[in-house]
Amino acid sequence: MWDIADGIDPWLASGTRFALATVVGTWKSAPRGPGAGMAVSEHGDVVGSVSGGCVEGAVYELAAEVIRTGTPALTTYGISDDDAFEVGLTCGGIIEIFVRPAGPGHFADLPEVLDAVRTSRPVAVASVIPGRPARELDLVVSPDGVTGTLGDSRLDTAVAERARGMLARGTSAVLRIGEHGEELRSELSVFVQSFAPPPRLLVFGAIDFAGAVARLGKFLGYHVTVCDARPVFATRKRFPDADDLVVSWPHTYLEHTAVDENTVICVLTHDPKFDIPLLTHALRTPARYVGAMGSRRTHEDRLHRLDEAGVDRDALRRLASPIGLDLGARTPEETAVAILAEVISLRWGGTGRRLRETTPLPIHH
Repeated sequence: MWDIADGIDPWLASGTRFALATVVGTWKSAPRGPGAGMAVSEHGDVVGSVSGGCVEGAVYELAAEVIRTGTPALTTYGISDDDAFEVGLTCGGIIEIFVRPAGPGHFADLPEVLDAVRTSRPVAVASVIPGRPARELDLVVSPDGVTGTLGDSRLDTAVAERARGMLARGTSAVLRIGEHGEELRSELSVFVQSFAPPPRLLVFGAIDFAGAVARLGKFLGYHVTVCDARPVFATRKRFPDADDLVVSWPHTYLEHTAVDENTVICVLTHDPKFDIPLLTHALRTPARYVGAMGSRRTHEDRLHRLDEAGVDRDALRRLASPIGLDLGARTPEETAVAILAEVISLRWGGTGRRLRETTPLPIHH
């Protein structure tokens, strides 16, 4: 929904009928994960993608049928499908796609969901994936409460509890659950799609490398903050891509800002008077990633100073220093790729090696 919200806003405003296609399940080397979305209007306009081009043509035709009938549909494309070659999913993956009508008379909670997405408020949508007969039932779950229903109060309670946990982790998946919320039955398939606020990327040190990291981080979907104590360097002209630009001592800012398990912290100052108090605090936060720039000699000196500052060995092992993967990077832009590649690798469990060297490991972990 993140990437198609702007595209479907005009359709809602004009009363245009359209269909939403969402990836709800993947197996093997599917090109996009659960939650990837595509929308098709009654006039034939398309926004978004469910497979990066593999099955869009087939989904477009199915979406037109859903718009015409007003009936949701669930379909699977992949290697086990007789039409796999025809629709182009030749990479060996399998994707399951839920297509539902939207616009006048359908998905009444969609404007509320889009408003939450636009304002970075966490929200999850739980939808009953149609069986026979097809049903359009939705539960909208946020930290502030629950709206809608899946048709049974006990089912609503059970799904809302699970959806809150998934929203906290930012995950989307299908729940197999009983019609009244029972754990051991599998009468219903409920797809829970989470829309959590974008993760934070905190970049400390207003140098050229920071500008490149901020640009790439923004491209990857992070909410980017650049912080430096020197106002002459921390300027909007130098960092136009940053969501927030902060002039403050780095450790002071970090002590008073929110950090969660999805936060990425990049320390690019490589100056002990900034680094040591900043890293001392950063390594005690739940941040997903804490990296620091510098040579191997700088790294050894930094570890010694952090040890003297009382940072324990387990926390020191979290420190990604020297920062980034070994790509042979030279320019700020290349270095930014190396840094964010390490972040991506740690997030998804990648090896950081060339794919051709990782056989028989799966491409998508």
